Amino acid sequence: MSYLHKKYPLENPATPLMLDQLSLWSARFGELLLEHIPMRKGMQVLDIGCGTGFPLIELAQRLGPRSRLIGYDLWKEGLKRARWKAKQTGVNNVELINGSAAEMPFENNRFDLIVSNLGINNFDDPPAVMKECHRVLKGLGRICITTNLDGHFYEFYKTFRTTLKETGNHHILQKLKEHEARRGSDESVRDLFENAGFSVSKLTRDRFTMRFVDGTAFLNHFLIVIGFLPSWRALIPEENVETFFQKLEANLNKQAEWEEELKLSVPMIYVEGVKKGEFESLRV
Repeated sequence: MSYLHKKYPLENPATPLMLDQLSLWSARFGELLLEHIPMRKGMQVLDIGCGTGFPLIELAQRLGPRSRLIGYDLWKEGLKRARWKAKQTGVNNVELINGSAAEMPFENNRFDLIVSNLGINNFDDPPAVMKECHRVLKGLGRICITTNLDGHFYEFYKTFRTTLKETGNHHILQKLKEHEARRGSDESVRDLFENAGFSVSKLTRDRFTMRFVDGTAFLNHFLIVIGFLPSWRALIPEENVETFFQKLEANLNKQAEWEEELKLSVPMIYVEGVKKGEFESLRV
């Protein structure tokens, strides 16, 4: 009963940092993941794109000390933060490794479970990553991912298209369409699994809404500034960026005024896969 001797005093400077560690964005997808992933004692687990440690550290605690988990990511600063969190929470069954998921240093058939919370959105070569996952996953193992889908921020992109037309940037409409399509659909995610040698054994859809008082609040939100704004800005010629975004902000503010707030839809999906041959054997 070692937990009886653990102490996390409220006056410890690390305590509020740990309690306030996770963005609402990542948490919504992570909750979906944690609701469905298989759990048992003694699992070997790989979290691809673990970032600053979620759901890695949370999962390590839920699975208990007999399980061993590896967090894998290219983001060195994120891994530093994850190490700090693991130390502060007393989690000893986690190892953190820096590297590309398209070429992993693990032996074949090593892991019982591979998870990735929103990681697939950020892979440079998702098919290569999925093939590597197939290689390192055990025969009866599971790969479980969450991602947002085509239709993400639908209301925003509708206004973005209107603003492109109003500012004479019709030639960018196709680029915007391609940008939106990168989110993928149920079908494209399923194809990604199938082409890597997995059968989809479970697929669960969900959605939530992000609400803002207006477009100004939305465009200045930290998550939007670091996670989305750079790719939107890249669509617009540099000499037109200031003018375009002023107009976009004004249009979003009008939209919020009409509707009394700015509401943005976020469809999401949980997908669980198993190696094709093993899936067929389980069905017999």
